[in-house]
Amino acid sequence: MLATAAEALAGVHDGASFAVGGFGLSGIPNVLIQALYDTGVRRIGVVSNNCGVDGGGLGVLLAAGRIAHVTASYIGDNKEFARQYLAGELTVELTPQGSLAERLRAGGSGIPAFYTPAGVGTPIADGGLPLRHNPDGSVALASPPKEVREFDGREYVLEHGIRTDFALVRAARGDRHGNLVFHKAARNFNPLAAMAGRITIAEVEELTELDPDEVHLPGVFVQRVIALTPEQAADKSIEKRTITPAPAPGTVSR
Repeated sequence: MLATAAEALAGVHDGASFAVGGFGLSGIPNVLIQALYDTGVRRIGVVSNNCGVDGGGLGVLLAAGRIAHVTASYIGDNKEFARQYLAGELTVELTPQGSLAERLRAGGSGIPAFYTPAGVGTPIADGGLPLRHNPDGSVALASPPKEVREFDGREYVLEHGIRTDFALVRAARGDRHGNLVFHKAARNFNPLAAMAGRITIAEVEELTELDPDEVHLPGVFVQRVIALTPEQAADKSIEKRTITPAPAPGTVSR
């Protein structure tokens, strides 16, 4: 247990790599991301399902020019992410979402690589996917072809497991040993990101004792824990809000 996020981030450095949990804005480690921003660290690599939104989540680090390389499954609605990628300011490795999840899990499980059918017959396997652009929009660096093998009459592409220097995750509940429980969609990528980090730091909304049967991620994968204040725990953003207008008086909803 550590008292502050700043203490928990001791040892981060320029050029370090980070696996970051969250699914969209669900379950993102906001407090740790802000503390990472406050360190002034630069040229970092990020592995995450997405790179936040404009002004939120990892988008804060992105807008400040702190991120050099992103491995993600999609760009989403983050206009600054798209701008930096197309302008040649950012190297981006786009990976199928399921493959990204398994690459994180495999790295954390000591599995160096695995075969998957996802991406066979596309630039994911054949190479040529733009990793970085020139300022004029031309391709400066393209992805190389990956090994493809046939098993039982079907082709599979080789994907490598991911290990990062650090991992930043958020859990709904946790104990002082680092055992964690996640809430709904926040469980999609947080456990996997936590497994991939050599030093995993968890921010926990509620610090408590846990029944071993309810643990989603065992503490063996977590090295540092901070407990959030009630205000920090309640600070949760959403990407989009859609409100259905109330029906006019006398109409029947269908």
